[in-house]
Amino acid sequence: MFNTQNEKIRMEKKTHESVWKNSLDVIKDNVNSQNFKTWFEPIKPIKLQDNVLTIQVPSQFFYEWLEEHYITLLKKVVRKELGAEGRLEYSIIMENSYGKTEKPLTMKVPTLTKDTRNHAVSMPIDINNNPIRNPFIIPGLKKVTVESQLNPNYSFDNFVEGDCNRLARSAGFAVSQKPGGTAFNPLLIYGTNGVGKTHLAQSIGIEIKNNFPNKTVLYVQAEKFTTQFIEAVKNNAQNDFVHFYQMIDALIIDDIQFLAGKEKTQDVFFHIFNHLHQVGKQLVLTADRPPVDLQGIEQRLLSRFKWGLSADLQTPGLETRIAILEKKIYNEGIELPKEVLEYLAYSITSNVRELEGALISLLAQSSLNKKTITLELAKQMIDKFVKSTAREVSIDYIQKIVCDYFDLPIELMKSKTRKREVVQARQIAMYFAKSMTKSSLATIGMHCGGKDHATVLHACRTVNNLMDTDKRFRAYIDELEKKISIHS
Repeated sequence: MFNTQNEKIRMEKKTHESVWKNSLDVIKDNVNSQNFKTWFEPIKPIKLQDNVLTIQVPSQFFYEWLEEHYITLLKKVVRKELGAEGRLEYSIIMENSYGKTEKPLTMKVPTLTKDTRNHAVSMPIDINNNPIRNPFIIPGLKKVTVESQLNPNYSFDNFVEGDCNRLARSAGFAVSQKPGGTAFNPLLIYGTNGVGKTHLAQSIGIEIKNNFPNKTVLYVQAEKFTTQFIEAVKNNAQNDFVHFYQMIDALIIDDIQFLAGKEKTQDVFFHIFNHLHQVGKQLVLTADRPPVDLQGIEQRLLSRFKWGLSADLQTPGLETRIAILEKKIYNEGIELPKEVLEYLAYSITSNVRELEGALISLLAQSSLNKKTITLELAKQMIDKFVKSTAREVSIDYIQKIVCDYFDLPIELMKSKTRKREVVQARQIAMYFAKSMTKSSLATIGMHCGGKDHATVLHACRTVNNLMDTDKRFRAYIDELEKKISIHS
């Protein structure tokens, strides 16, 4: 009797705040800090009445997640605080328009079991009677399935791997084998224009679809995402917009930098991102620069971009450029002389898009004029193309001109050999690279057999000295300069 009376007095002194505070102390010891911050700190205790604790949660999804993942823990802490008869009720904030809320809807949960999720009421969208609007569907067209918006040509099979993209490709392939189940979530792929970001991002989506046909994969450009959101606001369909994107299993957003300065769009994407990430869905993003350099993007989004992996795509090197061209003509069923492919690869160094554009232009010229593709035809067409797209000559091209002039294999120039004729050709290439490109001494040295900047400076001094003292050597330099200048 004494214990029962004490228990009654103790219960009378309890408040909803104290019960929830004591519960949080126990919960904190049983979940990691990130999950505690995400799933329990936002909860507010509302009232305590007749051994029933009412807590307010931010959304229907939030409630379902708690019931799915923390039901056992919640049952224990509530019974510890309120006894065997203790129960829990949820108050869920329901949205009527984005950024605004109606009065909370109280959800009475009779028992703390997973089955209680089936008793949830009043979702913002009645999916059965009023389907969520798909922002990719033109009004009037009836289509239930979500099209992935992926280009089948952008597959891993057509993506040429090289030193410039190996990390990003490996991470992307890992993601496609286990979407949402790797440490690469989100996977942010960044690099300058034309280096293959869109191709790689879509390759991931295509591979996920191949491996998991039942998963919903969606590729969308950031500008398209923004346009859709604006339309949703105009049509008072923000909830439809959000819920549509929350249904996606693998979401690929291209050119995320275009969200810069668009506060409302960033806000809605923040909530979509959180939802997808928390339920283990995969996010793949592309940008034209690393997260640290993304201006106009909210800090809370930038911090989430860093949760996974940021992998850069660099401008492809000579070998990769040649491989890309070989892959392209193989897929097209075309044969070209090796010397033509090499000339293209040496000449177009800016990015993959311009490299493929040059090849297409060459093929078009050959077809329209009914001419066989030769090195001479390639030079006539490509020289014009290069002059209009990339004025600066490349280190690779300089090396090719010098090696051709002295009849040396380019691999020999890049080797460690100390043969006199090779050393001299290497020094000449370094000299022209320093005077005719904007590359750093370290970059020049790296292209010339992994030499350091001091070696490059020594090479330039040696060439200048020989030009002053050796007329024959000076003639070499003048002739080589003309050959290189024809290109630029």
